Amino acid sequence: MRPINIEIVHDFICPWCWIGGEHLKQAIAQANLAVAPTIEYIPYELNPRMPREGVDRKLYRSAKFGSWARSQAMDAEVTLAGKRAGLLFDYDKVAITPNTRLAHRLLFYAASKGDAARTQALFDAIFAAYFSVGDDIGSVDVLARLAVSAGFDEQDALVFLATTNGDQEIVAAETQAQLDGVRSVPTLRIDGVPVSGAQPASVLAEILRRAATSAEESLS
Repeated sequence: MRPINIEIVHDFICPWCWIGGEHLKQAIAQANLAVAPTIEYIPYELNPRMPREGVDRKLYRSAKFGSWARSQAMDAEVTLAGKRAGLLFDYDKVAITPNTRLAHRLLFYAASKGDAARTQALFDAIFAAYFSVGDDIGSVDVLARLAVSAGFDEQDALVFLATTNGDQEIVAAETQAQLDGVRSVPTLRIDGVPVSGAQPASVLAEILRRAATSAEESLS
């Protein structure tokens, strides 16, 4: 039986992408699939023109949503949803809205190594560094540290980030996602079927079971 292919279209400043990713992990465990799925991480920068050094989050969010109070209300909603998923959001520590291109490039680097477990660990570590610790995930030094925490070689990661490797692939992936109709993140594609938003684990588990049944029938 062939594995189900799952694509996670995401950006690292999207809290629902972290929550959705956690729901997916829980769903895979619940679905009890005969063959582990393959997971691809598709970049989708929400702020592709963000300055490389990022911007002050309070100023950015106040302008985007009309007031800081509204932004804080939205943060409280996310924090509660994250807690239910077992994730810690500490927005008091988050001072910068970063440019996420380097983070996406680092995940591209990780995926190119062909180690799914370490790539998943880095995916989670980048989100946790930003939302739980308040690290600037647009910083090379921060990203290098996160690479090490996920089991990658620090110097190798630094050398990669010092180049433009991965840039072309990230732009191409984002363009293709837009052509495929992706307009928001997170969006999952489970064997090509789009699933929008951070759906509950139980919903995703049922979709995974149906996809597994379909995959099995296609081979019979």
